[in-house]
Amino acid sequence: MVTKQKVDRSKNVAPVSLSDLGIDASTERNVNPAGFAVAVRVLLQNWRQGTVSCLGRGEVTSRSNKKPWKQKGTGRARAGSPRSPIWRGGGVTFGPQPRTRELSISKKMRTNVFNALLFNQLNSNNIVVLDWMLEGDTPKTSAANIALRNANLSGKKVVFFVDQNDALTRASLQNIPNVRLISFDQPNAYDLADCDGWVFMKKDFNRFKEMILPWI
Repeated sequence: MVTKQKVDRSKNVAPVSLSDLGIDASTERNVNPAGFAVAVRVLLQNWRQGTVSCLGRGEVTSRSNKKPWKQKGTGRARAGSPRSPIWRGGGVTFGPQPRTRELSISKKMRTNVFNALLFNQLNSNNIVVLDWMLEGDTPKTSAANIALRNANLSGKKVVFFVDQNDALTRASLQNIPNVRLISFDQPNAYDLADCDGWVFMKKDFNRFKEMILPWI
């Protein structure tokens, strides 16, 4: 459940409203909860590398495939190969193999999910614009921490939208545990839903509007 966030305008931060973005409330769309589940499941599945693997009995090369002892007369159980799965060091029966599983979601459903997430954050005043810029040519995590603390965002799990080419800001924010950095050209439903609010800098206001325009 998203809680309403109190924002102090005197601390270089202000909530973003529908009028600020030029959005009409009538563009809000209703999404079935199953739609969110499908969108997140598709992301998590497609993010999997699919590289887990193990050797089957036919792929084990560290052991000979010669029959260990004759079939009868030894008093021991029959054995056909040291590569057998029941032997220590042998192959694995029905073990995982490298493969790629890909799921897809329709463009319309993806747009509706983003639209619902956007209006959910707007209606809760959880989208804020931060009037802050890093001074100097070196990244400073301490300065970013101070800016977030002054904006009453310290300790809150937030998504911070940053330009892909803004290396200084990225380096200043990437080590803060409660901040998740996302580029304007790579939003995803999983990260946008799993947070207490969205944040972006005042200088990137137009970039934010360009990002959300296809969701309306």
